[in-house]
Amino acid sequence: MERLDAFMARANAAYYANHDPFADFTTSPEICQAFGEVLGLWAAVCWQAMGAPEPVLLAEAGPGRGTLMADALRATSRAAPTFASALRLHLIETSPRLRAEQARRLPGATWHESLETLPVGPLLLLANEFLDALPVRQFVRRPEGWRERFVAEGAFAEQTAPAPDLDAPDGAVVEVCEPARAFAARLAARLAGSGGAALLIDYGPASRAPGDSLQALRGRKPADPLVAPGEADLTAHVDFAAVAEAARAQGAAVCGPLPQGVFLARLGLARRVERLAQARPPAEGQALLASARRLMEPHAMGGLFKVLGLCHPSLSPLPGFAA
Repeated sequence: MERLDAFMARANAAYYANHDPFADFTTSPEICQAFGEVLGLWAAVCWQAMGAPEPVLLAEAGPGRGTLMADALRATSRAAPTFASALRLHLIETSPRLRAEQARRLPGATWHESLETLPVGPLLLLANEFLDALPVRQFVRRPEGWRERFVAEGAFAEQTAPAPDLDAPDGAVVEVCEPARAFAARLAARLAGSGGAALLIDYGPASRAPGDSLQALRGRKPADPLVAPGEADLTAHVDFAAVAEAARAQGAAVCGPLPQGVFLARLGLARRVERLAQARPPAEGQALLASARRLMEPHAMGGLFKVLGLCHPSLSPLPGFAA
């Protein structure tokens, strides 16, 4: 028997080491090239607001295939060449399989196991669907008190546990992601001390709420998250309120969270896609426009996904967060 977060960490480590995750799910950069392009230009604008330090670290946590960063670098090399020449690319990735794929798209990058080994200096960091894969603990409110979920032989088991910091009725499930809070705290301390900004883009509610959000995807279909560990991608909703609290406690300014659709609209993604579509054959152009709608519409990814900005207080509000 093992605690749920230990089970989830072990399962995801095996999954990302041995599987192509994009056979089971797709992400915003894979859906539309303009997603990475506008985030790259967002980073360039932030760099200018920082006083254009040279060099500056441009980092991504959980870079997947490297698609987002490849699109970002292509856009900045054309529209912001001074930023492109000043940046030093660093990637936080633990999967050897994914590192090899990233290396094909991003020659010259430096890889890291964690945030702690990034070089000192001003930092701009992007993280898209990184926090949702970090392991969660689950607590269940029972009439006799709080119980914590463990996993034993493909099923949940419960043990008495201290109460989490959230009131909830009997039967409610409360999730706590300690690694997400720790990552936000370390990142915020870095930004507050050395300067810079970060975007954390993921799915989950804007405000904290109880509920069991643990899910698994195998072959692009929902699967039992407790069965066949290492054969499916396990994720849970991000608690943006907890991440924001951890960042503020370390001295960083927090912007948002905003719905992804609102944020991308403010960055001009729709206009960028319209220009791309006009230069393509009609069928390709329509497909591009449909991909942008998928990322931006409130009933699709535009509402489900949220964007949280962290930065040195002198940079607040960050581009895209001011109405």
